[in-house]
Amino acid sequence: MKVGVDARALSGPRGIGRYARGLLAALTERFPADEFHVVRHPGDTLPDLPGLVAHPDRRPRRAVFTAAALTGRPRLDHLLGGDLDVLWLPAPAPVAVSRSVPVLLTVHDLSFEQRPGDFTPYERLWHRLARPGRLLHRADRIVADSAATQAVLLARHRLAVDRVEVVHPGLRAPSAPAPQQGDGPPYLLWVGALEPRKAPEVLARAFAAARADGLQAELRVVGDGRSPLQGAGIRRLGRVDDDELDALYRDALAVVTPSRDEGFGFPPLEAALHGTPAVVSDLPVFRETLGDAALRVPAGDTVALGAALLRIERDAALREDLGTRARAAAARFTWAAAADATHAALVRTAEGRR
Repeated sequence: MKVGVDARALSGPRGIGRYARGLLAALTERFPADEFHVVRHPGDTLPDLPGLVAHPDRRPRRAVFTAAALTGRPRLDHLLGGDLDVLWLPAPAPVAVSRSVPVLLTVHDLSFEQRPGDFTPYERLWHRLARPGRLLHRADRIVADSAATQAVLLARHRLAVDRVEVVHPGLRAPSAPAPQQGDGPPYLLWVGALEPRKAPEVLARAFAAARADGLQAELRVVGDGRSPLQGAGIRRLGRVDDDELDALYRDALAVVTPSRDEGFGFPPLEAALHGTPAVVSDLPVFRETLGDAALRVPAGDTVALGAALLRIERDAALREDLGTRARAAAARFTWAAAADATHAALVRTAEGRR
């Protein structure tokens, strides 16, 4: 099967980038008879994967896809040499595709529709150029990261139920254990983009209140962005590599994810592979992925979150119990399973036009 792939998602440092890289690596490994075609623009860094066929294009990537969104040219399938069996779009984005090409689209969440004010003017322009509503109806089939995202898609866009299926992403296997980090202070851990829908300001206020009530742990912050997460006892670490992140996950008291909206939510599940528990917002997606193997608080509730931080620090038995159950819950999510399900969706998408 000749599969075209929108490679723009591969370079992103955040969740969509990790999703696209992890899934494409598993697809090329598990289905070596298939070819996966991508466009390489100046400055692009593509993974070195067997079965990945790169088509060089000397034009700047942004200019190419802006033109495609505004004029319908160039079409991505033409840039990929044509004659595709199916095109996979790992996320909604500005694109032009020939009507004859079957399209499988992955949707991670609908925050750009539900909370547009959380995004910058440039991001809102990007979303308008992507025409997500039109793209959802153009796609032959749609894959959602979670049943929670699927439910929102079906409710907001009146899509046929049989066109939208759930394929959970996988999780990166932890690296080999590194030496313990020493006798530093205990810490809670934030991992993710510092953006409004992740509610960093809620955590900052809850953390300050918990410290005033006797919380001893630091808060270490992995990630960057425009929303503030600062104050006494908070250490901003920026971006770290996978080995550093694994060490931080392993030694943390808990990961804290107080988001207002999530499509899947990698950090609590990645931490779970290390036996580290999580404090999360009580969102449908976390009920789906972690069930009762996390300490849940109402989204946006600073008082409840501060109390949960104190509880998770002071109750070692609770941490051990949640960590053990979370590890079992997270073990369900593998890239091999995600690749098998996505490949089946690609085949169904291609065969649906025959």
